[in-house]
Amino acid sequence: MRGLQWFNALSCGATPVSGLPASLKVADATLGGQTVRVIAVVPDARNRFPRARSGEVGLLEGWGLAKVLDEVIASGDKRPVIAIVDVPSQAYGRREEALGIHQALAAAADSYARARLAGHPVIGLLVGKAMSGAFLAHGYQANRLIALRDPGVMVHAMGKASAARVTLRSVQELEALAANVPPMAYDIDSFASLGLLWETLTVSKIEQPTPDDLARVSDCLMQAIKDVQRGGHDLSGRLGAANRAASSHVRQLLREQW
Repeated sequence: MRGLQWFNALSCGATPVSGLPASLKVADATLGGQTVRVIAVVPDARNRFPRARSGEVGLLEGWGLAKVLDEVIASGDKRPVIAIVDVPSQAYGRREEALGIHQALAAAADSYARARLAGHPVIGLLVGKAMSGAFLAHGYQANRLIALRDPGVMVHAMGKASAARVTLRSVQELEALAANVPPMAYDIDSFASLGLLWETLTVSKIEQPTPDDLARVSDCLMQAIKDVQRGGHDLSGRLGAANRAASSHVRQLLREQW
């Protein structure tokens, strides 16, 4: 429920956008004197798709994200977007696969990218899990990523149990491997070492933010928005870290050859 708590804190007093599934919270709030669209995917025990009842990003969530982002793009007002990220996974299920979850999540990612490229500062705020296709669809396309420092804030392609099965290792062996291979790790410091985070913050009560926590995070969000407004709309800022040296080298070789 972290995503919902931070959504409520950041959108306090704002009128929620209607006509959306209960698992998608959206509101146009005021931050630093400007209007921002705040978006969060949250658990919904009554979701018509059982695989998407614990905060997963599924069919309804993917298409809903695309809809609310397309509205922002169509407005033409360059309104910033705050994506609050606390998503354990995409929704795994036969119905999801049959009804095209790949298209729903691709639509969400595409809308985030188009909003960013259209000049809307998109900021991702990681307050919980940022896992797998759910993170790709909701938050990863942000101009700037901000993470709160807490053991419950994790980033990875899949959960530890699933990753252990795929790699034919135990969870303990996987954790030992992650200590030396940052892309295999789940912790925020390892993720930051890849150059993907703009800032990390420590708050006193991540589960239930205090007024001081809200003020600190709001100030960081405003600084991130200003930083985007001063710079470009691409994601080139993610390539400077030492642990992304291979990525930079490959890009350079591609430019030379093509």
